[in-house]
Amino acid sequence: MKCKGFVLCLLGLALTAAAVSPEVQIVEIRTRMGDIEVELYPDRAPLTVTNFLSYVEGRAYDNCAFFRVVRPDNQPNDQIRIEVIQAGDLAEEKCRPPIRLERTSETGLTHCDGAISMARGAPDSAQASFFICINDQPQLDFGGLRNPDGQGFAAFGKVIQGMEVVRSIQRLPTNGQTLIEPVTILWIRKK
Repeated sequence: MKCKGFVLCLLGLALTAAAVSPEVQIVEIRTRMGDIEVELYPDRAPLTVTNFLSYVEGRAYDNCAFFRVVRPDNQPNDQIRIEVIQAGDLAEEKCRPPIRLERTSETGLTHCDGAISMARGAPDSAQASFFICINDQPQLDFGGLRNPDGQGFAAFGKVIQGMEVVRSIQRLPTNGQTLIEPVTILWIRKK
């Protein structure tokens, strides 16, 4: 991930968890391969939804890309294999400060087929990069073994339309887990 450390937000956005309605939010991810519609759950993952929407509203994801796909065939050294596509690798100056990890044990959300979640290294380090699960990925939940710390990742919504686009992106040619031709995200907008 390019985003590191505590940096100022693009356009000085300063949203708080209270700024997001507790009702389900819908966003559309328009890619060069088609549209993906996602519902977000601010009542269950308020910090994570607020963080994601701050990037959406600041148009930070405009013209970024899905750059990484993880499939069973491209993780030969991993004992715990997952299936995801990842986007949002933004330049450091576009990143907000890292957010607290909202563990699936707190939110009750899981990394089911179509779940959207924040990528991270250490706990409490997620910034802009996000991923979408292909098939159920329980090893990404709290207590899962994919990350050695066992804290899991912060699921915060689910694809409700466009999983065929997600699966098409996952099947594209890669060099390791990096897409040879990243899939441009034209924009992400609230509906």
